Amino acid sequence: MLLEFGSLVGLALAVSAGLLPDERMGRGLRLSQVIAPAFCCGVSYYYNDLYDPRMVHRFRDFCTRLLPTLAILSCVLMVFYGTFPRLAFEGHPALSTLGILVSLVVSSVPLRWALSVVVDEFSPPERVILVGRNALTGKLLEALETALRPHYRIVGIAQDPHDPLGPSDQGGTDVEPARRVPLSRLDRLVRDVRPDRILVTLPEHRERGVVRKLFRYQSQGIIVENGAETYERLTGKLAFEAAPPSALFFSKEFQKPALERAITRALSAVVAALVLVLTAPVFLLIALAIEIDDGGPVFFVQERVGLHRKPFRLLKFRTMRPVDRRVSEWERDNTDRITRVGRWLRRHRLDELPNFVNILCGDMNLVGPRPHPMSNYELFAGHIPYYSLRAMVRPGITGWAQVRFGYANDLAEEIEKMRYDLYYIKHKSLGLDLQIVVETVRTVFVGSESPEELRADLAVADLAPRAS
Repeated sequence: MLLEFGSLVGLALAVSAGLLPDERMGRGLRLSQVIAPAFCCGVSYYYNDLYDPRMVHRFRDFCTRLLPTLAILSCVLMVFYGTFPRLAFEGHPALSTLGILVSLVVSSVPLRWALSVVVDEFSPPERVILVGRNALTGKLLEALETALRPHYRIVGIAQDPHDPLGPSDQGGTDVEPARRVPLSRLDRLVRDVRPDRILVTLPEHRERGVVRKLFRYQSQGIIVENGAETYERLTGKLAFEAAPPSALFFSKEFQKPALERAITRALSAVVAALVLVLTAPVFLLIALAIEIDDGGPVFFVQERVGLHRKPFRLLKFRTMRPVDRRVSEWERDNTDRITRVGRWLRRHRLDELPNFVNILCGDMNLVGPRPHPMSNYELFAGHIPYYSLRAMVRPGITGWAQVRFGYANDLAEEIEKMRYDLYYIKHKSLGLDLQIVVETVRTVFVGSESPEELRADLAVADLAPRAS
């Protein structure tokens, strides 16, 4: 509730500055002018998980989620003031909305920063016990060790001796040998180390035997959490090693409501139309630059995998010199095919501008997993777990994997990107879409870092065979 308090402080300052109507208005109405917008703020913050410590555990997480939240809040406030015009400052809905957004930024950001500093400085690390050992355990240990806030300290691991080690379970985690105990000694371990949190990575058939103990620990005030969910929260990607096929197939989180899909589709179409109109001069300049640079074709067209595996023809600005021979998609020597203009277009993602035409045609949305070439579908489906789930949603110009990972240049990196794509499909929402758009806009104006630019050179998009 700290953020509502901050907004109320900002509105109180607005009152003292004379932005609210004069004294002839009743006290009750003035009180409504303060409380009602604060309620709208609270709803918007709650919808975007800004009150959920599991999702916002660092100041950076708060700032990242704040921008899309303010975009949603501005729409909510405009509708609110349009419905109740008497509650607007001096009768101006736009001025009222701007005043509240500014007061939120001025009040809540410093308070959140101060709170994060205090928590980092004075709060002790959470004492954590891991129960189980499998392919996820090592990755979870690594995520816990690298988490900035809250800090975690592994104080024990309970596992059966015959459980196989995970691929990275032998990492640098500092757990005393005496604290690695079999499951049968879990009760004693909990009594000895008094953990704040217990993370469970047991398979479902093994978990049933300790469920009663877990309920008892939870009643004692210990947080009991699924290790896979903790991994998702800390890394922003899905741990499909620990997810049985039934958990994904029957999960309602992967089935989004029809209304939400319709809203996303409508917003994507509106944004695409606006972008195409506003950037028409940019299209002409880029086309002219490509023509002057090497005289080849302006556009690159390739068949990609769309919604429900339906193929469509993706349209991009060409960034590589055409060849009439087959080329490897993963060989680094393909970087010499990138043109001078193409390198700049890739750095600022401007080669994707023609994708907005695909959005208007219904092939893509603004946000979603990047569409892969049809020629790679069988390869990826045969080697990447749950790859077919990407076809559950429309592909996008930008996506969670693009802003968190970038381009992949081999199969192992495609598997890593798949973790982010599945996370997006599972947690898809308007708030997450706005967060991705904000991060993408920053890349467009600032450009990607040099390592990212190198990986962009190896993107699948322009490395497929084509004719000159």
